[in-house]
Amino acid sequence: MCGIVGYLGPREAYPIIIEGLRRLEYRGYDSAGIALFDGENLKISKTKGKVADLEALADKEITKNGNVGIGHTRWATHGVPNDVNSHPHLSNSGELVMIHNGIIENYETLKQELISKGYVFHSDTDTEVLVNLIEYVKKQENIKLGKAVQIALNQVIGAYAIAVFDKTKPEEIVIARLGSPLAVGIGEDEFFIASDASPFLEYTKNAIYLEDEEMAIIRFHKGIKIRKIKDDSLVAPYIQELQMNLEQIEKGGFDHFMLKEIYEQPKAITDTYRGRLLRNEAIIKMAGVEDNMKKFLNANRIIIVACGTSWHAGLVAEYIFEDLARIPVEVEYASEFRYRNPVITENDVIIAISQSGETADTLAAIKLAKSKGAFVFGVCNVVGSSISRETHAGAYTHAGPEIGVASTKAFTTQITVLTLIALRLARAKGSISSSDFRKHLLELELIPKKVEKALESNDHIKKIAEIYKDSRNCLYLGRGYNFPVALEGALKLKEISYIHAEGYPAAEMKHGPIALIDENMPVIVIATKKGHYEKVVSNIQEIKSRKGKIIGIVTEGDTQVRALADHVIEVPETEESLSPLLTTIPLQLLSYHIAVLLDKNVDQPRNLAKSVTVE
Repeated sequence: MCGIVGYLGPREAYPIIIEGLRRLEYRGYDSAGIALFDGENLKISKTKGKVADLEALADKEITKNGNVGIGHTRWATHGVPNDVNSHPHLSNSGELVMIHNGIIENYETLKQELISKGYVFHSDTDTEVLVNLIEYVKKQENIKLGKAVQIALNQVIGAYAIAVFDKTKPEEIVIARLGSPLAVGIGEDEFFIASDASPFLEYTKNAIYLEDEEMAIIRFHKGIKIRKIKDDSLVAPYIQELQMNLEQIEKGGFDHFMLKEIYEQPKAITDTYRGRLLRNEAIIKMAGVEDNMKKFLNANRIIIVACGTSWHAGLVAEYIFEDLARIPVEVEYASEFRYRNPVITENDVIIAISQSGETADTLAAIKLAKSKGAFVFGVCNVVGSSISRETHAGAYTHAGPEIGVASTKAFTTQITVLTLIALRLARAKGSISSSDFRKHLLELELIPKKVEKALESNDHIKKIAEIYKDSRNCLYLGRGYNFPVALEGALKLKEISYIHAEGYPAAEMKHGPIALIDENMPVIVIATKKGHYEKVVSNIQEIKSRKGKIIGIVTEGDTQVRALADHVIEVPETEESLSPLLTTIPLQLLSYHIAVLLDKNVDQPRNLAKSVTVE
């Protein structure tokens, strides 16, 4: 959600910033802008639309030379997407220029105070308020920019990642972070600023990630100085060596990142259990679990908090934990959890799931749980992310960068990690026999090959997509472990094709949704042989008798559903608890092909952001 890029050094800043903005397009945005300083002139170009629109406009409006600059992609919060509300924003004097991710909650109060002091506002944004507040403090106190930023941010309520510079002292950029990620790439006497590391991967593998309530002053020829915003104390910079490479954030010959990431799932699942699942030794090794085994085994319950696709993975985990490990589980929307005064005790274990590790609602839920004394375990994909730092312990999914806004490999790798945890706890508790434990390990090790087999249905699924691409509504049904997969399948279709879709437990169809079924309603039914198969077949017969169009997700060799359904898509057979790792594959492909056929922007669907860093 929103993207920040900045550069300070000997190179030309423009190409670095523009390419960086392109790499942050996955975050979701509706406008883009850039500010450059060439030693004499501050040049700004910004527009509603895409980075390509910004490039076209910049060609006409500005010269592109300059060794310091900042760029931004905006996802609208305060004010509609238009040229004026786009970032960067100037202060009233025209000396300060700033970009900002996040929300300033008390911006209206601050705005009225500044208006009373003679300040004029041209946009509807909270960002313009903040840059003018910084300018007011700087001039009023006659202090340097860094100190002015610190004082101003102590008056702010909300979340932010900012980058600001003063054209009268262009050899430095001031950045700060609270609740929205910000990374600094450290090169040879040059600095890169970005919302994540992808914009500067080709220039440096050394990065510093700001923590919440930290600010940094980056000076040409003088290095970086980090301070706490609250008390001005110095922070020793911690430089990390980045592990990802440029190839991971390129499309690699695929038409879209989403399709690439669907096809990366066999490798991603393997990478997730690699070194953890030791089948020959019949053990699972996960340091975050082993080091806190007593916490897990003595827990009264596990509470899973997450949002979106991660919440669906949590629902699958609820079945797995309760079935295998016999530990009570509750699954909560992180966005609701903190606001309903939940009952949390020191004997609860909270598992927080997030692909990005920066989800604002999930972070807030973590902080609430910690304040109540609960043990918090994180599951996320991005090394060094906020959730990985905020939790007591955790496990990475090792899915690799996920660029497409609609999560695919995040879902399957999260389920893989959670399955490993559940199996390890089940073995420790003695709630699973040695033979069943070994059987699950073998089946989990075989899953990547079986996902590859499921992907072979791609051409068949594309033909089905051509038939149903013009449907306006769609129903997804599943039972047990595959009910959350039905929810996830419906979410994927909504996200990227904008077709209304709903997921339900198959048995709940008779309690309302069956009224919607007619000859124009496609119904996707997950009907694998293990897990309530006969019940699901009965549900399919109910749909058939009402002329609904049935697309069945079935186990290889199925004949009963094939005789009833209009279309079937086969997946290999596996353990019931692992079936979501296979049944989700055709649903991902179906959504993808429908969206492509409808000419939708698959990787950047409207109104959505990859990393939701505001509440």
